Amino acid sequence: MELDGIVQTEQSVNGITLRVAEAGPEDGPLLILIHGWPELSYSWRYQIPVLAEAGYRVVAPDMRGYGGSDAPEAVGAYDIRKLTGDIAGLVELYGKDSATLIGHDWGAAVGWYAMLMNPELYDGYVAMSVPFPTRAPAPTTQVMKKRYGENFFYMLYFQEPGVAEAEFEADPRAILSKLYASPSTPRKPPEVTDPKASAGGFGPRLGEPTERPTWLSEEDLEYYVETFTKTGFHGGINYYRNLDRNWELTADLADQTISQPVLFIAGEKDTVIGGATKPMLETAMATPVPGLKDVILIPETGHWVQQEESEKVNELVLHFLSELHGSAQ
Repeated sequence: MELDGIVQTEQSVNGITLRVAEAGPEDGPLLILIHGWPELSYSWRYQIPVLAEAGYRVVAPDMRGYGGSDAPEAVGAYDIRKLTGDIAGLVELYGKDSATLIGHDWGAAVGWYAMLMNPELYDGYVAMSVPFPTRAPAPTTQVMKKRYGENFFYMLYFQEPGVAEAEFEADPRAILSKLYASPSTPRKPPEVTDPKASAGGFGPRLGEPTERPTWLSEEDLEYYVETFTKTGFHGGINYYRNLDRNWELTADLADQTISQPVLFIAGEKDTVIGGATKPMLETAMATPVPGLKDVILIPETGHWVQQEESEKVNELVLHFLSELHGSAQ
């Protein structure tokens, strides 16, 4: 990541090596930015310089399985205890008593569980796209199979070893171009419209964009494409292969709550929240997240919220942090 003021380092954490983007004064309050799928610390390129300039010590790892970080082959190396252990290890590594977490997509899920598993390490949380993960009544993939039946659902598609990797690695640019788009991005019709899982893979169900969104330059896209061409996709997809294991590993957290201050941000048109409104999300999170300060849904915005609406997200995050920490400078 070649951005002013950002230093790339390699850090040994929790038994693996993570590539970490660092910026900001070493004595500033520690912020750990946790990216999602299929992304990199580069997905925080619009946030890191702004947060560092505001006086925070900003640390954004390529999560395990991604980019310049180690990518173990074993599926079990990506369970939620390992992922939250990586984040806890970063707090210790940077010599701080606590950190504020900022997570998006899978990074948001990791952040929620980190807050539950190690509450003593974290003083606040900004979650983006993925609301608090309410515990399912049965193992996660069982619930999904019951819901989707014979129809395609990408998380179930990802369960089959090697299949999704083969599809995506055949043409990384094609799948990333289709994923990194806004709700308003014009697209060609999808090649596959049959909802049955047997009709085809993931990419053909997404229409090819006819132009790039304004927040994704050709240079940005090329950085992602080059990185995933080099690393492949197995690491990130292995997160999904731990859904049932994670359900088992988090049974003891079912009644725990998060009392630290929390801000939730999502695009109003993010398919992850499935049309949920602000009151619906506030109600769903009221009991497990008594520390919830606000739910912000940004209009006309999709899944990649911190990239699509970077200035608005930066404003919201800085306001939340100022209330949490006072002035960082």
